[in-house]
Order: sequence, then structure tokens, then C-alpha cells
Amino acid sequence: MQLLAVGLNHTTAPVSLREQLALAPDQLGKAVQAARSWFARQGSGVSGDEAAILSTCNRTEMYAASDIANPLDASAQFLAHYHALNFAELRPHLYMLPQDSAVRHAFRVASGLDSMVLGEPQILGQMKDAVRSAEEAGGLGTYLHQLFQRSFAVAKEVRTTTEIGAHSVSMAAAAVRLSQRIFDRIADQHVLFIGAGEMIELCAAHFAAQNPKSVTIANRSMERGQLLAARYNGEAIRLADLPERLHSFDIVISCTASTLPLIGLGMVERAVKARRHRPVFMVDLAVPRDIEPEVARLDDVFLYTVDDLAQVVQTGIESRQAAVAQAEAIIETRVQSFMNWIGDRAMVPVIRDLHESSEALRLAELDRARKLLARGDDPEAVLEALSKGLTAKFLHGPQQALHHAQGDERARLASLLPQLFRGRR
Repeated sequence: MQLLAVGLNHTTAPVSLREQLALAPDQLGKAVQAARSWFARQGSGVSGDEAAILSTCNRTEMYAASDIANPLDASAQFLAHYHALNFAELRPHLYMLPQDSAVRHAFRVASGLDSMVLGEPQILGQMKDAVRSAEEAGGLGTYLHQLFQRSFAVAKEVRTTTEIGAHSVSMAAAAVRLSQRIFDRIADQHVLFIGAGEMIELCAAHFAAQNPKSVTIANRSMERGQLLAARYNGEAIRLADLPERLHSFDIVISCTASTLPLIGLGMVERAVKARRHRPVFMVDLAVPRDIEPEVARLDDVFLYTVDDLAQVVQTGIESRQAAVAQAEAIIETRVQSFMNWIGDRAMVPVIRDLHESSEALRLAELDRARKLLARGDDPEAVLEALSKGLTAKFLHGPQQALHHAQGDERARLASLLPQLFRGRR
């Protein structure tokens, strides 16, 4: 069984491609089932392979355990097929990591070392949610279950023993910094948040600390929007109200799970006209994007995506290099430990077969001895024959292997066999 991780992230693919592979939380289970069926068609036809899919604004990647001939290629082909993309165009953006590289990657992702915001904690929760979805869809088996449990343990160890999260600049904080380049005082601006998920909650907290003139939450669920708005003495509106209200806001932060843009070019053009060309600052943190990319071409509109915030969030990374080195050392040790576990797992069938064949030989000799005793043969002679028979049968295989081996193989067997048959005295 080979472990693997195949996918793309913010370092290998632009947001325009990442959004084409993005999956909403309620789509993960179906994708996991499709992946397992895909592996089954590539192999023996038995859907016994394991799969889990992690999809965030920064990455979409599949973790799998499979015994088919080329699981890495099969996984990459699956991602292209499932999302109806041209494989030749997708392949250059994918990383395809086997065995210990896949384990190391999972540990680094869980620990926040592979994130756009170094050390950010949200990815761990997202990974746990993805694992939960995979388990409910029947995608987890012995290997992936162990991989993810160890990933979570490593992440906890890294966070408690290093300062990897110290001085990090979150996406929410980066959005505030960028807005301050456009507006001298956020306190004079009207802020709109579209969505009411975890990322919007973080952004709302950061912007609220600047005491904006007003805070408005636009969400599909009015109840959830009202709950978030109430924390900051704000107002909640429906998404359907956006066309009539958009011109009222100076700062717009959007992050929803919508598969299609919520704000189109025409809507923003009308809003800019109604604002008499006063500047508007917009941040689209969603993948797929909530705001049509063509909006960025408009005068007086400053539109940023998650990728545009990358340079801002790198602030302070130099001060965390020592923590990164510590974290990498911890991860490397835990990777080796996990690979040793996999090695031990691989030997289980071999040891089981060895026990079964040995037991068959023992029972055959024991049955022969009992028959001799039953007909009245001397017990001492029967025991002698039993011991010699067992010895001969146990040594037959190794002797035949040594006899037929040639050159270096014979030399290796000759050095190995004394260790295998050196009994305890």
C-alpha cells in the first residue's frame, strides 16, 4: 500500500486555477467516494483504497493510500477528470508526493508551515473537518486514519514547543493594512462584510478594532448575519439587497462558499457611478471568487484577492525562521517514526504467512508422530523422528534458496541465514 499526496496550492497555482478545483465542505464526501471508485477502476476493481480531500482557499489536495500500479498518476488524472479540466494544462501546477514525502507534507500542512500565513491555526481545523468528511464517506482506513491522527499530534507538538505562530500577520490583519493605504482613517469609512463564516468573523474583529463609521453584514442567512452584526452594533442585510446597497460602502470584504461570483462587473460599475467615483476598497478572500476579476480594471476600485495579500502576510517571517527550523526538525523525526510504522505494517502479512506455514508443518509432523505412537512404536524413537522431521522441513526452503541463488544474491543469503536461524540459548 502506497501513501501519497497530490494537489496544488498557493505556491504552485494562481487563484484562477485553484478556484476551478475548489470544493465546498458539503461536496467533499461525494468527491472522496468518486476518488475511491476511480482507484478501483484503475486496479483490481475492488474499492479498498483510502482517500481524503482537503480544499481551502489556498489549496486542494488529495491524500490517498492505494496498492494499484501507479497511484500518483491515477490521483492526478482523477483531479483533472473530476473537475473537467485538461490534464496537460493542470499537471504542471500539481505536486505529486509519494510515501515519506506525502507524510512530511501532511505534517507541514497541519502545523501551518505550508500556509500563506506561516503558522496560521485555521488550517488545522480545516484539515480535521476534511478528515471527518472522508470518514463519513468511508474513505479512511488504517493508513490514512493513522496519518491524520499523527498529523494532528505533530501540529500540537509544534505549536506548544515552538513560536511558529508568534508575530504572524493574518489575512484579516493584512486586509486592514491594505485598506489603510487607501484610506487614512478606517474610522471614517463604512465597512461591508459579505458572508458570516470564520474568515469574515476574523476580519470583522480586526476592522471593528479600528472603529469604522458603520459595520454591515450581508449574508444568505439573516439569522446568522444578525448574530455577527450584533457583536459590533452593526446591521444585517440580505445578499439580494447588494445591488441597491453596494454604493454605500467604502470597504467591502467578501468570503462565502458560493460557487459563482456574487458581485459582477455591472453591479460595481453602477455603485462607482453612484459614489461619484469616490474610491472603494474590495478584498475577495473566497475561492472560488465572490467578485468578478474584471472589477479590478475599474478606476477608483482597489480589488485584492487572497494571492494579492501574500506579500503583506510575509511580514515578520524572518523573525520566525528559528521557530521554523525547530518545527521542521520535529516533523522530520515524526516522519521517520511514521515510516517505521508503515514498514512494520508491511511485514505483518509476511509474518502471518510464516506462522501459518510453520504451523502446518508442525501439525503434519505431530499427526505422523501420533500415528506411530498409536501403533506401538518406541516413544523415544518417535520423538527423535519428530524433531528431525521438523528440522528438515524448516530448513528445506532456505537450503533450496541458497542452492539456486547466484553471485551477490547467494552472498547476501549466506550472511543473512545465520542471523535468521540463530536461536536463543
